[in-house]
Amino acid sequence: MTDAAAADTALITAYHAHIYYDAATRPQAERLRAQLGAVFPDARLGRWHDAPIGPHPQGMFQVAFAPVLFATLTPWLMLNRAGLTVLLHPETGHERADHTVHAAWMGAILPLDLSMLAD
Repeated sequence: MTDAAAADTALITAYHAHIYYDAATRPQAERLRAQLGAVFPDARLGRWHDAPIGPHPQGMFQVAFAPVLFATLTPWLMLNRAGLTVLLHPETGHERADHTVHAAWMGAILPLDLSMLAD
């Protein structure tokens, strides 16, 4: 145990789930995206990105959601991700830490291009 103070979870303004796919798994991603939209209408579904974008190494779409949805959306995604890889991270205003130190992966851990993320 350390003497460092615990981080305040009130810093989390939202969560992002990045759901990765490729040409072979896009149909699974399409079904998952439709289900997410139906089950969680308050979540914001991002655009399709069929090629790497930002720090993300392959195609993905993003789901942005409020902290109040974390307790229901996260376990739902764990059980229904259809084998797709998911990066789940908080939004605290610290991009690099949010995508690395504070992040959780479902499935494979993919290498992110951290050079474009602010500290």
